[in-house]
Amino acid sequence: MADEPAPERADAARNREAILAAALRLVESRGVDCVTMETVAAEAGVGKGTLFRRFNSREGLMAAVLNESETVWQASVISGPPPLGPGAPPMERLLAFGHSRLRANLVGASLIDAAGRAGQRSVAAMSFANLHVRYLLRELGVDGDLPLLATAILAPLELVVLEQQVERERIPVERLEAGWDDLVRRVVGG
Repeated sequence: MADEPAPERADAARNREAILAAALRLVESRGVDCVTMETVAAEAGVGKGTLFRRFNSREGLMAAVLNESETVWQASVISGPPPLGPGAPPMERLLAFGHSRLRANLVGASLIDAAGRAGQRSVAAMSFANLHVRYLLRELGVDGDLPLLATAILAPLELVVLEQQVERERIPVERLEAGWDDLVRRVVGG
């Protein structure tokens, strides 16, 4: 069809993978604030122009890195080892899901900030989390409005809530996890 984008060339795909891997390495080793288009280009072995053509801006690059890390995280939920992935009882999976999402959001906070508006959590990412929680609630035999219950369970894991609790209220992550576990058990009824 005329509206479909052309398939990605093999060299362009390799460059994209190298750029995203380099950017993620730099974010992890130096922190987001120290990552520039120049440092990523040098680390990836590509020209700076390649980065700008591909991602338009540093914000666009950080949004792509954020998207890639979300994709990897979702893959671990879908097909990774238990308890996050399949093979564990639904309650164990749900608790592992919450702990993993909480920690991923805290670790990725600076990346989310660097991505700006381009890095706002996509509808697809939020839908994935909501659908997965609904699935696990159904597996646990929970009755009621599962879409709303899933949204309520996920709300404490959102970055704006976590930042308030961790940075301003100084609540330890372990306490947040325990509180989330308590919320889930109350919703599930066990």
